[in-house]
Amino acid sequence: MKALTALILAWTAIGAAPALAEDWTGAYAGFSFGYVDADGPGGSSGNETVFGPHVGYDYDFGNFVLGGELEYNRLSLDLGQGEGSLDSMTRLKLRGGYDFGSAMGYVVVGAARLDASEDNDTAAVYGIGLAYPIGDSFVISGEALRQNFDDVTRTEGGVDTNVFNLRTTFRF
Repeated sequence: MKALTALILAWTAIGAAPALAEDWTGAYAGFSFGYVDADGPGGSSGNETVFGPHVGYDYDFGNFVLGGELEYNRLSLDLGQGEGSLDSMTRLKLRGGYDFGSAMGYVVVGAARLDASEDNDTAAVYGIGLAYPIGDSFVISGEALRQNFDDVTRTEGGVDTNVFNLRTTFRF
């Protein structure tokens, strides 16, 4: 708690204190860096870093925020046991959030497309996130997302993935 208080005081001292009431309406673009954990058939699995761009638009209804986003994650994950590799994920997400003043907590639902060495598949994506503005134009956030893909491995088995992203975003 002392560290958080010191951080807030430091931001205040340099004139970049977070706003007490945030307006989330507008377009944004940014970059994410994170981690994926994948579990495939027959004990095949792996984990790897992921990275990529995202773009979206939010509309602030007061305490409730609704938006849409397109996100791409590049990865190079070998599942092992001859099951193939996962190459990239693209997601089209609907975000619904609650504005807590200087931060926004949100849930995500949508569709995810996995490109793998053996096959490709589309599945539902769902998850949670927390966004925190730094100044007027920049936002840092974190997300935890889940996807369950079917028939994308050599033995036509499914792959369940958990993705944890740290994100930096510029709001227009």
